Amino acid sequence: MSSSLDDNAGGSRVRADEDDYNRIQATPQFQELRRRHRSIVFPLTALFLAWYFLYVLLADYAHDFMSTKVWGNITVGLLIGLGQFASTFIITTVYVRLANAKLDPVAKEIREDMEGADR
Repeated sequence: MSSSLDDNAGGSRVRADEDDYNRIQATPQFQELRRRHRSIVFPLTALFLAWYFLYVLLADYAHDFMSTKVWGNITVGLLIGLGQFASTFIITTVYVRLANAKLDPVAKEIREDMEGADR
């Protein structure tokens, strides 16, 4: 049995798909899409990780601060912990809005160009 992609029944289509992807990946449009995606994802990820590690460090090294009662049995640590959940939803909302505005139009254009070339 041969291991070449072109020797099996669907191998030539797999090779053509790889060639199409490599061709599209090299276009300036695709490079701009990647740049835009990274300019959104990397800062949001860094922000979230910094916020998360701050919470972990405060929980480990600032016991008195984290156990400070704000109202009744509600402590600073509990509020910051709940803030972790809120920040997840906020970051997701920000990403979706930015992706809809900055990424999706470029991706749609690339897809339409690719599909038009296949016809």
